[in-house]
Formats: sequence, structure tokens, C-alpha cells
Amino acid sequence: MSTSNRWLRRIGTVLAALVITGGAGWMLIGPDWRALASHPPEGRGVLFWSVPQRDAAFRMMDRLPLIIESRPIKKGAAVHPLPEGASLDLGATINLDAYMESQNAAALIIVQDGKIRLERYGNDFTDHGRWTSFSVAKSLTSTLVGAAIADGHINSLSDKVSTYIPDLKGSPYDDVTIDQLLTMTSGVAWNEDYEDPNSNVAQFDLHVPGPGVNGTVSYMRSLGRAHPPGEVWNYSTGETNLIGVLVSSATGKTVADYLSEKIWAPFGMEQDASWLLGADGHEISGCCIQATTRDFARFGQFILDGAATPAGPVVPADWLATATLKQADYGLAGEGYGFQWWTKDAGAFEADGIFGQGIFIDPARRLVIASNANWTTALGLRDGEFEERKAFYKSVQAAVDAE
Repeated sequence: MSTSNRWLRRIGTVLAALVITGGAGWMLIGPDWRALASHPPEGRGVLFWSVPQRDAAFRMMDRLPLIIESRPIKKGAAVHPLPEGASLDLGATINLDAYMESQNAAALIIVQDGKIRLERYGNDFTDHGRWTSFSVAKSLTSTLVGAAIADGHINSLSDKVSTYIPDLKGSPYDDVTIDQLLTMTSGVAWNEDYEDPNSNVAQFDLHVPGPGVNGTVSYMRSLGRAHPPGEVWNYSTGETNLIGVLVSSATGKTVADYLSEKIWAPFGMEQDASWLLGADGHEISGCCIQATTRDFARFGQFILDGAATPAGPVVPADWLATATLKQADYGLAGEGYGFQWWTKDAGAFEADGIFGQGIFIDPARRLVIASNANWTTALGLRDGEFEERKAFYKSVQAAVDAE
């Protein structure tokens, strides 16, 4: 039986189960399953799927239970409004249709002063669909550390990570503090090469942990030390996965449930979201929240509003000022890395995910830009999508300034 036919049969089984159980997922999976069956993904190795496979799967990652499980992030009763504002004039310098096409964009939303100034969809995606976040999730995970401090579950950023994750004792992470983990300056060796099938980022999910040990912890404690803690920045999805374990260990709650409790429900996200799980059943906290682009924009607005819900601030008073300020230098003038946020010396910052996911926040202009896409390559460097998006952000800032 061909791979495509096997997937048709498997997806047919899933659909049948949804019909039998009356599952709400039936209405969501219906328009997408034929495209997925035509381009079936090969296992969980998303980094090595083809562009058509990613086009089909990125909008339904949490509806592929034969590949990967997920945990819901529940919304609340009220919805934070995103009223329509005046259309933003981008001028003659931006051909929006050409930009959407070259980005292979699924969605683009510009919110300014809490109002939608521009909203556009592509790639047969809609405002009701949920797209995967990739590393945009890192910024949400780090915000939960602030929440856990505000709630008294974590005492201090200077605490050792192993205080909250005892299975890290005796490993290179035994001497790493929480703030070093947040800024990716642990000094522990990690390879984030998205095109190398033997890199740590490609291999960690395949790790088989020992009995009774969290899979992420088991993998990360096996790594070696490359530098003393606090001296060298090195991007590591594995470290954000550890941050998720830290949050769940400190709070006694799943990361998805804690996100729902502190932000998703009280701020007023419009739809339930989901968080993909690793093979050990824990959220892959450095990646993979499925949400509508509007709700990603709402998260940007939540941050812009001081990380506060109607009930009050979720994080300590000084958290955002520290989290969104350059804490580590990665060698690019005018930019840096905060607590899982990419920072600009001019004051803007962003959550960034591979293949074109992003939440750009500019407090001075009260501006949020949320986007989802499927770039040709993970970093968008080969065909210029990454630099094109940076230029687009600047054009939007200029358009706001021109008003």
C-alpha cells in the first residue's frame, strides 16, 4: 500500500471516530484532510517535511494523533475585543499581495492601539483556523516563569534550576540559574542546526528516558558543558523545554493548564488552543502552540498592556522591563536576547518561530504584528523571507509614524 493510501486509510479512521463520538474536531478537520492525505508527513520530524507537507500540516498539527498528541489550552467565557480600526495605509512601497505570496503567508494581522488596522489571510487559511507557533511559544513559556514568581511558586531568578528539578543535580545544569536558562547563557552544549538530522534539536524528541525521569530532563542532563554559566549565548530549544518542566514542577500544574489559568482564559482569548506533547507526555515548551492568529495577536496585546488581565498583573512589576530588554548579546548590532524575547535597542521586541511565525511588539507605537507562514526553509535565509519580514516591520512602523 502506498504512503498516501495508508494515510487516507488512517485519516479515514480518525474521521470515522470523530463522527461516531460527535467530536467537534470533525468540523475542523474536514476541509484539510484531503490535502494532508495527498502530502502525508513522515513521522514527527517536521524539520524535514516538504513544503506541501508543511502547508497541509501546520494548520492541523494537533489533529494528527497518530503522529503527535496535544493538550488543550482552555479559553474563558469572555472574549477580549479586537475592534476594527481605520485601515492602515502602507503606501506605494508595499505590494501586500506580493508580500503574502513571497512569504507563503497563512495570516497577517496588524493591531494598533488595540484595534485591527490590517488583517489578511492566504494559503487557504482563515480567521477560524489554528496555526502552529513553533518558537513563538518560547515567549509564552518564559512569561509563565514570571507568573510563577508572582504566585510564589518560584522564589528568585537567581535560584538554581536543580532546586526545582532535582533530577538535574549532578549534571551540567546543577550550576545553572533560572535567569541563565531564560537568557540561554547556561554554557551547556547544544546544536540547533535545523538542517542537520543529527543535531540536538532534531534528536531530542527521539530520546528514550530512563524509568521515572522526564524525557526532557533525561536528555538535557546528558549534555556536556561548552562554556562557564552566564558567559556565552547559545540558542537552545532544549533549554526552553526545561523551562516548561521548571514551571510545571514549581506549580504542580501542566504548562497548558497554567497558561490557561493565568493568561488564555482571563485575558479573553477567542478560541481554545493546544500545546503539542513530547514522547514523554510533557508539553514541548520551546515550541508548538496551536492557536488562531487573532489569539496570537491578543497575546501580543496582553504583553503590550503590561502582562495584565482584567484581574490585574500576571507577572511582577519589573518583569517585562527586564524580560524584553537585551540580557544577552548575539553579535548583531542593535539587537539582543531577553527572557526568550528577541529585543531591539530601539525598544521593540518579538517572539519568533521557524518557518515564519512571529509576534512583533512595538510599545512606543502601541503596535502588534502577528503573522503565520510556511517559509521555504526554517530560518527563511535562502530565499530572503526573513529579511523581507524585517523590512516589512519597518515599513509598518513608518506607516504608523506618517499618520
